Amino acid sequence: MDDLEKAILISFDESGTINSVLKEQAAAFIQQVKDRPSICSICIEKFCVSNLVEVKFWCLQCLHEILRVRYPSMSLEEKDLIRKSVFSMACGEPVHANDTNAARIFESPSFVKNKLSQVFVTLISYEYPEIWQSVFVDFLHKLSKGAAVIDMFCRVLNVMDDELISLDYPRSGDDVAKAGRIKDAMRVQCVPQMVIAWYDIVSMYKNSEPDLCSSVLNSMSKYVSWIDIGLIANDAFTRLLFELMLVDGLADQLRAAASGAVLAVVSKRMEYKSKLALLQGLQISRVFRLVTDDSGSELASGVASLLTGYAVEVLECSKHLKPEDGKEVAVELLNEVLPSVFNIIQNGEVDSSFSIVHFLSVYVGTMKNSTLTDRQLLHLSQILEEIRMQIQFDPMYRNNLDILDKIGQQEADRMAEFRKDLFVLFRNVGRVASDLTQVFIKNSLGNSMSSTEDRNVEEVEASLSLLYALGESLNDDAMRVGNGLLGELIPMLLSTRFPCHSNRLVAHVYLDIITRYVKFVSENTQYIPIALRAFLDERGIHHPNVNVSRRASYLFMRVVKLLKAKLVPYIETILQSLQDTVAQFTRMGRVSNDVSVSEDGSHIFEAIGLLIGMEDVPLEKQSDYLSSLLTPLCQQVEVALLNAKPQHPEESLLQIENMQQTVMAINALSKGFSQRLVTTTRPGIGLMFKKTLDILLQILVVFPKVEPLRSKVTSFIHRMVDILGPSIFPYLPNALGQLLIESEPKELVGFLVLLNQLICKFATEAHDILEAVYPVIASRVFSILPRNDIQSGPGSCGEEIRELQELQKTFFIFLNVIATHELSSVFLSPKCAPHLELMMHLLLHNSCNHKDINIRKACVQVFIRLIKDWCSGPYGKESVPGFQKFIIETFAVNCCLYSVLDKSFEFRDANTGNDFKALKSFYQSLIERSLFVYISFVGHHGWWRSVDVRYFHVTSVLFRSHHLRESISKERPQEGDASGPQVIASI
Repeated sequence: MDDLEKAILISFDESGTINSVLKEQAAAFIQQVKDRPSICSICIEKFCVSNLVEVKFWCLQCLHEILRVRYPSMSLEEKDLIRKSVFSMACGEPVHANDTNAARIFESPSFVKNKLSQVFVTLISYEYPEIWQSVFVDFLHKLSKGAAVIDMFCRVLNVMDDELISLDYPRSGDDVAKAGRIKDAMRVQCVPQMVIAWYDIVSMYKNSEPDLCSSVLNSMSKYVSWIDIGLIANDAFTRLLFELMLVDGLADQLRAAASGAVLAVVSKRMEYKSKLALLQGLQISRVFRLVTDDSGSELASGVASLLTGYAVEVLECSKHLKPEDGKEVAVELLNEVLPSVFNIIQNGEVDSSFSIVHFLSVYVGTMKNSTLTDRQLLHLSQILEEIRMQIQFDPMYRNNLDILDKIGQQEADRMAEFRKDLFVLFRNVGRVASDLTQVFIKNSLGNSMSSTEDRNVEEVEASLSLLYALGESLNDDAMRVGNGLLGELIPMLLSTRFPCHSNRLVAHVYLDIITRYVKFVSENTQYIPIALRAFLDERGIHHPNVNVSRRASYLFMRVVKLLKAKLVPYIETILQSLQDTVAQFTRMGRVSNDVSVSEDGSHIFEAIGLLIGMEDVPLEKQSDYLSSLLTPLCQQVEVALLNAKPQHPEESLLQIENMQQTVMAINALSKGFSQRLVTTTRPGIGLMFKKTLDILLQILVVFPKVEPLRSKVTSFIHRMVDILGPSIFPYLPNALGQLLIESEPKELVGFLVLLNQLICKFATEAHDILEAVYPVIASRVFSILPRNDIQSGPGSCGEEIRELQELQKTFFIFLNVIATHELSSVFLSPKCAPHLELMMHLLLHNSCNHKDINIRKACVQVFIRLIKDWCSGPYGKESVPGFQKFIIETFAVNCCLYSVLDKSFEFRDANTGNDFKALKSFYQSLIERSLFVYISFVGHHGWWRSVDVRYFHVTSVLFRSHHLRESISKERPQEGDASGPQVIASI
């Protein structure tokens, strides 16, 4: 073993026993060898004499790299040496006189032979057909040497298809052209001989070398798509292929390869009339019996793919052919193969199922807007049955799915993905044959209900899932009226208690169906009590499975939203049924830190709030209902606050958890009440919520830094702003004062969102509140946000950067909301004016430089509004001294011109905006508004009297010009330079 072989072995070692220094030395030595001018000779020589697999592979890998990188610069002698040597290796012949191991290449592992094939194909890509014209003819002559050479020939053909010819991989235009030249030359020169060789090899070796014959047929299948189909689709070859498929004694692998070859013939692109003649001549019915064989075998999978492909092609012929060209023949062939297609999907050939589902969707699509024949109705019935069977869960996962452990969740996710296409197919059938689909569902449900509990869980769930999916294809009118059998199906479902209702899957889909078809219940009010019972008894909210109970709570809330006023007569019944659930939240000293319980409670209390918050409920009862809920909840908060240890919040974790759930419940309850009811028609209700707000605000006093509690109370304040209206003002100073205690970016974002709501709702009425809090907000935001860009680097925390970006974005939105609600005077008040300069700097910088075009736009819009508010009077009467000059000399020049002229601002960039016209219009408007002040100013002094705003329309269009962009960039003034106006005038 010489040094090169040792170095190669070290470089390939993955055992971990060789230290990194030695590996680096080995790599450096190998690189020195690669850099030698004689590297090609070294690789060929070493390949021939070495018995080490690693060395052989390295030599071939090195040759492959050399050919790809250096082929154009190689000498003719080198190319000739590589060509002759590689061909000899592939044929098992001596490369030179001293080569005694030539045939041992065939004893090498597959990865070595595949790498040799890759080198061979790389040569073909450079030299065929211009230089090495005889390569395929020469190789065909060597096939008589036996199975080993034939195997190498197949490997070369496979690699050539993968790397040069197949369009399954992305190719450049040059690569496609090269593939075209190779195929054209092969068609003329050697394809007929190759087909003869394929036929002879398979005929000769089918009994003795089934693996070799399989390789030949698999290689052949790759080439059928572009060679003359007559070479394969003839009596002799098709007879051989069908014989291979149908003879029982042959290996499954060979029979499957034969089916793949026939599939390649079937899939050959050609004119539809010719294709129909080809398909008819194959007499494919001969292989139908193979579908009933072992569904797990390689042969069954191959036949399944063949028949699916055949069905697709026949369907395409039936769609495109006219009656006189054989359309009826295509339809008959389709009817002939469909039973086998149904058998395939029934036998569980998963690899074929997806293509079959697509085929069936296309087949069903051909029936739209046509009268269905009896045979088509039969096929649709079979399709529905196959769908029902396919969407059923495997009983072996029943317990896992019921408790929804990790295995159950994985199976649920897998089935959800698997079902998608099947449900699309089902809905297509429902649209084509609605009555048939509904009858099928009715019969399926009936059959499922009659079977035993152990057997019918999966069957019931599948039938119910189909009824649920049917709703997606129905419009609102059909849903309300109950078209067809829906008028029977929904009542039947509502009154049914399945033996397996305790199963999570069944209970889930059952409740989902009632929610989906609630419009039918709304139209047919006699079914409301039955529907309510389904949610309120052990099938829903009181289901023993917590996952079902949680889902039922959410769906019940949705149903209440939809039915609402029609549920007034049932409020007492509903509240009685929910007493135990509500008691989990209203009883003192409860112990629960289960997040799911709080989620369920939110939905339950929201549903109750929607029910008791209607004006249809008598005032006395409404007050009693609300008081019975709010009083114990508020008492819990008061007791928790009395016993709290704010200095040691870790000791009050359970109390904090309970208070969170209580606040969430109260917040959800309030969602059912409107501002009109609370403030106008029934102010007593509003008084209850005000007292509740007073109590909950104490949480912020006792626990000012507990973020989860703070966010829940803030959410409740949002809700109170909505329903209490202006009557909330007395409570705001205390609330806002407590919320301002925290200065972290995340907390400030929530505070600004609350202020935005106040401004949007009350507009100028919020002036005094805003004037009081703005100085504190501004000082904190300006101390947190950088003056320029938010920098992210190696030492920065991603979460902190995101929080700063969110604060920056929210603050600009906040400024925009102030400006657009006629509150810009707040910025000029004595308390707020000291922050004006920093605000202007921040807005200007981000108007010109922010990467997000939407933030730029928000900042510019603030300026536009301020221009309108502060520059509307005659020149000389400035409401803000210096503001006009700032707009003219700083904002207009930097934002309206230079920021747009900057090369980083690309109109057609997706980050800047997809629609140039929209951006151009925006900047035209910006220039008109902001520079109108400029024009008025210079006009007053006798300058630029002929200037018209229309010139700025032209300027905004000219921004597209790279020449203008370059010329103005050269004249761009430095910061502090007052020559900006001259630059604008020059334009």
